[in-house]
Amino acid sequence: MKKRQLGTSGLEVSEIGFGCMSLPTDEKDAGRIVDEAIAQGINYFDTADLYDRGENEEIVGKTLKHHRNNIVLATKVGNQWSNNSDEVQWNPSKDYIKKQIHESLKRLQTDYIDLYQLHGGMITDNAFETIEAFEELKKEGLIREYGISSIRPNVINRFLSESDLTSIMMQYSLLDRRPEEWLDTIQQSGGSVVTRGTLAKGLLTAEGLERANKIDGYLSYESENLKDTLQKLMNIHSNLHALSLHSILQHQAIGSVVTGASSPEQIKSTIKAYETNISQEQVKQAKAVTRQEVYKEHRD
Repeated sequence: MKKRQLGTSGLEVSEIGFGCMSLPTDEKDAGRIVDEAIAQGINYFDTADLYDRGENEEIVGKTLKHHRNNIVLATKVGNQWSNNSDEVQWNPSKDYIKKQIHESLKRLQTDYIDLYQLHGGMITDNAFETIEAFEELKKEGLIREYGISSIRPNVINRFLSESDLTSIMMQYSLLDRRPEEWLDTIQQSGGSVVTRGTLAKGLLTAEGLERANKIDGYLSYESENLKDTLQKLMNIHSNLHALSLHSILQHQAIGSVVTGASSPEQIKSTIKAYETNISQEQVKQAKAVTRQEVYKEHRD
C-alpha cells in the first residue's frame, strides 16, 4: 500500500483509507474488519462524533487501541445532538469544539487525534472562531492537524485563505467530478483532499448495473443515462471498481480515497481493485465518458 503526505503536514496516509461509519456495532465483528484493513496496509481511519451518537467512535477506539501508534486517526466535530431527541444542531463554536474534543478523545481511547475535521460549514459561520479553536487544540497537543469536510465553494475558499488546514474531505467519484475544479487550488494552497463516496453507493463496483436498475438515476445522471455510462466504463475496463479508484487517485491533490466496508471480504475486494493495473489511457477514456460539472450553489 502506497502512502501520500497529507498536505504539508507530517501525516503520511495510505492511498486507500477506511471510512468507519459502516463498522458494525458488535465489537468482535468490527475488530475483524479493522484487523483486515490493517493487514492490507490501510493506516488512515476516519470517523465522526455524529455517527451513532458517538457509538461509532467508541467502537473505533476499542478496535484500534492496540494499533494506535501505527495509524492516522481522524474524526469530525460540529454536529451537536439534542439531549432529548434525535435532532442535530449545527454548532461550530469555539466553546463547543474545545469541549467536544475531550468527549471524542475519551470514546476513542486516545490522548490525541491526528486529524480533527469540521463536519460541514456555512458561510454564515464565525469561521475565525472555529479556526482559533483548532489552532489552540494544536498548541495544546490534543490534535496534530485539522481540516474540513465540505463541498461548499465559499466555505472551502475561506478556509484555504484564512486557515492552515491540512485537508478537505469531498465527495468525489467518476459520477461526481465537481471537486476537480478545486484540486489544483487546494494543492497549491498546501492542502490535500480525502475523498468520500468514491464508489457512488456501489454503482462503481461489479454490482453497478444491478444497483442502477433499482434506482431512479444518480445525481445529474438520469436512469437510462446512468446505465449507459456504467456500461461505457465497463467497456474501458471490466473491473469498474479498479477503474474508479485509480481515476480518483490520479491527481496528486488526493491524499486518500476513504472507502467503507461491512465485512473483511469487502476490504479484500477494494484492495484487489487497488492493486489492479489501470493505464493512464484508460483513466483518460473514463473521464471522456463521464460528466465534468461544477458546484452551482454556495459560490458567493
